Amino acid sequence: MTPWPNLWPTLSAPLSNPVLRFVAAGMGVQSTTLLLAAARGDVGPMPDCAIFADTRWEPKRVMEHIERIRPLRPFPLHTITRGDLRAAAIEGEEPEDRFAVPFHVRRGDGKLTIGKRQCTSRYKIIPIKQKVRDILGVGPRGYIAPDSVEQWVGISTDESHRMAPSGVAYIRNRHPLIEADMSREACKRWLAERQQRAVKSRCRGCPFQTNDDWRDLRDNDPEEWAMTIADDRAIRTRGSSPDAQQFMHFSGVPLEDADLSVRVHPNQLGFDLHCGGACGS
Repeated sequence: MTPWPNLWPTLSAPLSNPVLRFVAAGMGVQSTTLLLAAARGDVGPMPDCAIFADTRWEPKRVMEHIERIRPLRPFPLHTITRGDLRAAAIEGEEPEDRFAVPFHVRRGDGKLTIGKRQCTSRYKIIPIKQKVRDILGVGPRGYIAPDSVEQWVGISTDESHRMAPSGVAYIRNRHPLIEADMSREACKRWLAERQQRAVKSRCRGCPFQTNDDWRDLRDNDPEEWAMTIADDRAIRTRGSSPDAQQFMHFSGVPLEDADLSVRVHPNQLGFDLHCGGACGS
């Protein structure tokens, strides 16, 4: 087999000698491609492990996909969690829990806004950094030298605007799909050619979903669709203002009443329907 080339070395490249090399596994199309490509030796050097941060609001199919992929890798896949995001959003009393998810908010004057996104950081990025420290045996305030850790992030060429530093000096983000000039569709083809597949990875109640995503849940998993309808009702008056209502659907109507037949490009909605690079790539 021919290893993937690095066509964009100025944008991304492996570290020469990191203490730890791992894949941030959102368990979507792109990170599944990275995991299997690493296992085959198509991209390297071989990671020491992969880390998946479970919000406990993942669809059943995502958790089943993880178990299907697990035996195909020659390196560990660590599943970690900060806690139950659904319970925090629906039952939590502290503001940091109630307002972690950026639901769509219909204010008293009828205007539609969106909340501040905190769930990606609190339930994905921060727990992964904590796990890295655990693996290295370094406490929360312990020193780790710059560029000690190489983190593979599953961002493809069509999402290159999502590339960003890790936020800490000791972790260098690497983007092997960018290096190989691979788009999301190219990842799908790569998987299909090897009789593999992936699922869309996102929280069931994620407000950064298109109608295609909502239809996929409704049509392919009626049980989880019904649970999500109930969750959408439960968040209605959980907002920061008594005269505002929260919704999962971008139209600001109850999910059960939303017109899911409308095909709307995310750019037309006035915000980016991406939950961040660590969530579902």
